[in-house]
Amino acid sequence: MEKPVHVFNELFLQLGLPNDGDAIEAFIKAHSPLPERVKIADAPFWTTAQAAFLREKLAEDADWAELVDQLSAALR
Repeated sequence: MEKPVHVFNELFLQLGLPNDGDAIEAFIKAHSPLPERVKIADAPFWTTAQAAFLREKLAEDADWAELVDQLSAALR
């Protein structure tokens, strides 16, 4: 199995959010549960730039897409 190119906390850094473990846990707790019908990039708590980043990475099926999916699952 290939080693991932990025790790979960780097996604938070890319989104301009604090990326230490406590900050990630607090973010997830503050924004959960995200309803299943809401796509991760359409969540109301993102800035326009953050939402665009998420949409772009999912559309590209880029290395980041797996981490975006993990974040989506964590918020559910």
